[in-house]
Amino acid sequence: MNGTVKKGLVISVSPTRFAAVTHDSDLAGAFRRAAALGYDGVELAVRDPAGLDPAALRRAAEAEGIAIPALGTGQAFVEEGLSLTDPEATVRQAATERLKHQLDFAAALGAMVIVGLIRGRGTDDPERDHAFLIDGLADLSSAAADRGVTILLEPINRYETRLVNTVDDGLALLAELPGQSVRLLLDTFHMNIEEPFLSGSFVRAAAVTGHVHWADSNRHYPGAGHIPFAELAAVLDATGYAGYVSMEMLPWPDPERAAAAAMQTLNRLFPTSNSLK
Repeated sequence: MNGTVKKGLVISVSPTRFAAVTHDSDLAGAFRRAAALGYDGVELAVRDPAGLDPAALRRAAEAEGIAIPALGTGQAFVEEGLSLTDPEATVRQAATERLKHQLDFAAALGAMVIVGLIRGRGTDDPERDHAFLIDGLADLSSAAADRGVTILLEPINRYETRLVNTVDDGLALLAELPGQSVRLLLDTFHMNIEEPFLSGSFVRAAAVTGHVHWADSNRHYPGAGHIPFAELAAVLDATGYAGYVSMEMLPWPDPERAAAAAMQTLNRLFPTSNSLK
């Protein structure tokens, strides 16, 4: 392995119904514990950045020698129902404005912004949904370019949304968008449901992959299910991926042991990293 992959852990800044992230109100402590385990970065799940101090968060992370590589935004949909494809124009506008606030927040942190479930689940009018999604992402792509921020579009499995389920769906949508501000986030949990050949999908998306989420087939830590992570690590190495492999997983049996077990797998497959330490 070439050792360029960086290792990340996802933490929620507030309580959430989304089960695959750990909420930790002591973010400075979360950064410290993640660093002690060997993580290079902590990805933050943020419903609303209002009231958060990005400069203070960045200082707290840097004090532990780690980065904040990305911001998850799906809680705005899960908790508030905001989406880029809602039939109501006021809801779509609120989702766009929230994501622009996330872009401002990300710019101050040096982070990327994830568009996952905030795109919506889709309706019985797929052509209208697609048009809304393209319009929203084109607007956000322009705003992201102005701020020097990358947007990460995450293909999500069919049981959670009708919109952009596969890597090929994501590649097709990127081809419709102007500029270079939107890239793909590849998540192994979703891919295990949708992709017939995970390694092949990673190869096809290599040129536009900006971030990677790892969880096993049961959404527990890598190594607790049947996804061939050694094979995927070899693909990331062969394609020259130098971004984050971030653990978005169920905190089972508890957050600390899940993070430690994930790191055991990461250390075996990526024995060195580009840690800021």
